[in-house]
Order: sequence, then C-alpha cells, then structure tokens
Amino acid sequence: MGTQNVAEHRQRRACPVQRKAVVAAIAAVLWPHIALAQDARPVDPLVVTATRIEERAFDLPVAIDSVSATRIQQDQLQINLSESLSRVPGLVVQNRWNYAQDLQISSRGFGARAAFGARGIRLFQDGIPATMPDGQGQTGSFSLASAQRIEVLRGPFSTLYGNAAGGVVAIFTEDGPPTPVAQGQVIGGSFGTSNTIAKLGGEAHGVNYVVAANHFETDGYRDHSDASRDQFNAKLKFMPDSDTRVTLIANTLYQPEALDPLGLTRAELQANRRGVDPAATLFDTRKTVGQQQGGATIERSFGADTTVRLTGYGGHRTVRQYLALSGIGDTSSGGVTDLDGNFGGVDARVTTRVMLAGGPLALTVGAAYDRQDQARKGFVNNNGALGDLRRDEKDTVRDQDVYAEAEWSPVASISVLAGARYSDVRFVSNDHYITATNPDDSGRIAYSHASPVAGVVWHAAKGANVYANWGDGFETPTFIELAYRNAGTGLNFGLQPAISQSTEIGVKAYVFETQRINLAAFNTHTTNEIIIDAATGGRTTYKNAGRTRRRGVEAEWEGALGGGFTGYAAYTYLSATFAADTTTGTPPQLVRAGSRLPAVPANSAYAELAWTRADWAGFSTALEFQYADKLYVNERNSDSAASYSVVNARAGLEQRTGMWTLREFVRVNNLADRNYVGSVIVGDTNGRFFEPAAGRNFLVGVSVNARF
Repeated sequence: MGTQNVAEHRQRRACPVQRKAVVAAIAAVLWPHIALAQDARPVDPLVVTATRIEERAFDLPVAIDSVSATRIQQDQLQINLSESLSRVPGLVVQNRWNYAQDLQISSRGFGARAAFGARGIRLFQDGIPATMPDGQGQTGSFSLASAQRIEVLRGPFSTLYGNAAGGVVAIFTEDGPPTPVAQGQVIGGSFGTSNTIAKLGGEAHGVNYVVAANHFETDGYRDHSDASRDQFNAKLKFMPDSDTRVTLIANTLYQPEALDPLGLTRAELQANRRGVDPAATLFDTRKTVGQQQGGATIERSFGADTTVRLTGYGGHRTVRQYLALSGIGDTSSGGVTDLDGNFGGVDARVTTRVMLAGGPLALTVGAAYDRQDQARKGFVNNNGALGDLRRDEKDTVRDQDVYAEAEWSPVASISVLAGARYSDVRFVSNDHYITATNPDDSGRIAYSHASPVAGVVWHAAKGANVYANWGDGFETPTFIELAYRNAGTGLNFGLQPAISQSTEIGVKAYVFETQRINLAAFNTHTTNEIIIDAATGGRTTYKNAGRTRRRGVEAEWEGALGGGFTGYAAYTYLSATFAADTTTGTPPQLVRAGSRLPAVPANSAYAELAWTRADWAGFSTALEFQYADKLYVNERNSDSAASYSVVNARAGLEQRTGMWTLREFVRVNNLADRNYVGSVIVGDTNGRFFEPAAGRNFLVGVSVNARF
C-alpha cells in the first residue's frame, strides 16, 4: 500500500458528531473563560524519533516534542541545551555554570543522579549516538548553531533505542538552502562570555551542504570557572541515483582546561555564592575534552513502500580531569583521570508498508552494534600537577541489539504502535596496574534484557487524539558507575541493571484551530534503581536501591492570542520516591520509603508570552518565566536547594536589503536578580552540594546573512 493511500486512510478518522462532542468537551473544561482570536493554527511538527518514520507528533501514542531552529538559535547563546529545552515538560535541563561538568539533564526523574554528563537518557545527533554503549552521554558536541530541530521523546517508547529508561534527545542538523547562504554571528555578554559563529550552506553539483563552526569562551560566573570550546559540524547529502540518498556527518569538539569550581557547602554558599571550595584551587580542578566523530547514512528505496537504511559511525574521545583529591594511596585510582578511547557502531534497518486486515501496517525491523574501547589511567594529583601512575586498565563495552516496531491502523479511528528490543551489553576490564599492594582487578560482566512496548491512539476527532501506552525499560550501570567501590580495589561488578515498567495515558487536541494542548499522566515502577552511595572529591560510588516509583502529570499549551501575540506554557508534576527502605553511604544510613529521589523537582513550569511586529523593522520580543521546586541533595533528604522563579526578557530586530539580512538582539536573564541554586551535586560526602546560578546577566548579538 502506498504512502498516499495510508495518508488518505488516516484522514477518515471519526464521525462529525464525535468530533464536535470531543472538541466541545475539551474546550469547556480547559478554556471556559478565554476569548480566542482566529489566528494561524500552531504548527504540528513532523517527528521521526518515536517510530523511525516521519509522522505528525499529534498522531502518535507517545509524549514527544520538537523544538524548532528558531527556538534553538534566535536570541540565544547557542551553547547549552538548557537555553531551549527548559520549555519541554517532563524534562529538567540545568545549566550548572560549570563547563567542566556539562549539563545536568533528566527526563521524568531519570538521569538526575549523573555526577557529570547525561545518563538514563539516549542522545543522538543526526541518527548517530552521542551516548556510549554503556549509557553515558555528553551534550557538549551538539552543534546548536546548525540545528534544524531537537526532538524529545519521553516515556516507555524510548527503550526502543536501547539502554535507556527516561527518554531520547535527538538533534538534527539543518539542510542547506537551495540558494547558498553565508552567516556570521557574534554574541557577547556577562562574565566575559562570547560565542562567534560562522556557517555556510547551500547546494552545488547535486550536493547539499552545511558547514558550521563556532568559538565559545567565558570567564565564568564563579571564581575558577573559565572555559572555552571550539566546535565544528558538517553535513553533506547527495543522491547517486533516484532511489538512493547518502548523508555524511562529521563533527569535532575541543574544550581545553575548563576549570571546575566544584559545589559549595551551605556555609560557603551563604558567605560567597560566586566563590569556590578551597579544594578546587588547591588541586587546580579542571577538565580537557577532545572528540572527533564521523558517520554515514545510506537510504535506499525499493518501490514505493520499502526502504533500507544503513548507518555507520566512528570516533575518538579523550578526557583528562583533575579531581579534588591527591589519590596518592597505593590502592587509590589517583586524583587525575585520563581517558583515551575509540568508539563506533552500525545500525541497519528495513521499513516496509503493507495492508493487514484492511488497515495499513508500517513495519520496521533492525539490528545495531556499538562498541567502545577505552584506555583508562589514573595519576596522583600533586596540587594540580600530574604525578605518579595509580591506575592503568583497558575497558571495553559492546552492545548488540535487535529491534522491531510496527504501526497499524485496523480502522480509521484507531492506530496501534508496538515494538520490542533485545539488548546484550558486555563489559570487559583488563587491569595493567598490578603491584604487591594493588592486585589484578580484571573482570567482566554481561547484562541482557528484552524490552517490549505498546501503545494505542484513538483519533476521536480531527482535532483530538486520546492515547495510552505501556513499556518495560532497561538501564545498565555505566563504566563510570562501575569504576569505584567504597572499599577495596577493582570495578563495582556488584551493580545490577535497573528494570522499569511504565504506563502512560494522554490527550492531544486542537481547540478552535488556534490553541494546542497536550496532557499526559504516567506511572513508573523501578526495581534495582541505581543510586549514589557516596561522592567525595569528584569520585562517586553507586549501589542498587530496592524499589522506586515515579508518578506525574505533564501539561502543555500553545496558542495564538491575536494582535501578534502568542503564548506557550508547560507544567510538570513529578512524585519520584523510594517505594521501599534502603541504605546509602559508609557507614550505611537508612533511607525510608517515601523519601524523594534527589535532584528531581516535584513541580516545574515554563511560560512564554511573545509579541511580533514585522512592520516595525522585524521587531520581536518576549517574556519567559521559569519555576522549579526545591531539589533534595541526597537520598535521605537531609538538605535541599530552595525553589525558585526567574523571569527573562528578549528582543530583536531584523532588516532585509537585497542579498543581505541583518539581525540584532538583546537578552536579559534573571531580570529580578534572584539568588538561587540552579542544580545540586547529589550525595557529595563533603557537603559540597550546591551549584549557584548566575544573578542578572545579559547577552547581545548581531548576525549577518548573505544570500548568493
């Protein structure tokens, strides 16, 4: 069955009586007092992450959002995902104001425990994993300056991407325009922050291309927090014949000597929120990261209804991090971590469309293989200088998966989406640092799991869908989480994978054509939740808890308000608690059932009111509001960072003259100059929990586009 017939089938959803009844009911409940202007309907984005086939997000039985290039790039610094993803319900993206530790990102409470980087969430750039096979990922390599969109998938269907529990964040590089365009942009602001961007895109001799590079640097909000970053991203697309499409991707990241101010104790926070703990300067805590990555995707169509897609990638990553301890002991792993590794993989799948029992069926079957080989060394930290060797091992992790996903519409008003993924993840560590007091700590461990998911959506009306889904999640420890034990040497092979079962129900609707709403309620039970046991001097150990439970509601509204005004609002309620007693720390301390998972706000919200007057030299402006509930700093909930509310403002102008487009903007964050803690370091044994956010700060920028 052709794609045109599938689309025609989906248009015959529900009878007019049903449509009027459902729309009227939703409008009566949600907007009884709002007079709606007849402006343009909010955009219904096309997404691929949920089904691996381009479809309307509105028609899928999943919670998924797509953030456009305008939101990512316009009036933004274009460095941190927190700039644009704070608007997504269910997602918490904290700018730690510490580029040595990357962002703190969690989805429905998964990933909040990460000491640095992202885990519990799968990251992708143009279909290539930015998450290693063990589940540890980094967002620093994402090129926001050349992003077309970012898709955020939450809930059970994220498990179809493998070793993840909370969600998927996928960034897609834009295509070059038919007419070549060159762009230069300079952004500067508070704390010596600047980002200089150059981008070129177009088509030539049948090749579509985009090349972007940027240089970022900052003196940092806090003392001892200087950082710089150089990024490059390139994408080429061409068609060797009418049925074959080839996409090539290459990107690099170099971040040298990013200083790490560490967290602050409560006393230090109250004394000087821009200061650092003395250990940061004593040991000159800092991190250098270098990464080069490339990949290729080949898509081949066989007739109108079958497509084969093959993606391969490879890369090299180095990290050297100076921690806040000497690591001089014979059985210590050192106070300087040095990682040098190669990674790569392949993903092959076939998608076909047929008719089944009178309804269209889209079936995708695939297999994936990912591997990381990493040389890990540890050295003594002689007050910021590289000392003697204390660790030397070769770590390998590989992940072999098979997966299948099917979407079927047995009748016009019902669509069913179901799938499964089987994952086999294997860790091998070969110890090369063996002394009389430091034994051979080589070892290996394997984890495997089958993760089924299923969802159904009732297309109750042209403008209203109701859905439900269920799934089983799988999350292994990462090598970072296996790296240390509280006592003794060797890897922490006692850690077991966390298994989650989730259910979700939701409603997606358009009201009076100008208003869009999404509502979702979810419930997740997890066994063997991996939690932080202790964190000292930048070194963190982990253990399995008993059971945890996450329950929540996500609500999202977007609409045109007339007169050039548009609005957006998102709210998340999340109860993330321990469902059974457990212990943490050394010596073990009791964590009672009902205690909240740390670093997970119970309530969070984002709202935006924007106004545009194109006839005023392309004038646009907006107010942004963000709220986050208090954040507990450890499993025992013994302390917390207070809740906060901040308001930001932005404004921009745009002028077009012939081949030139000039745009200027100004942004002021934290207008009221609130003192608040933006993120916490979970379980820090020294009590350095708090990472303060900046007070009032500003950005100004100017960009020039030339169209040839």
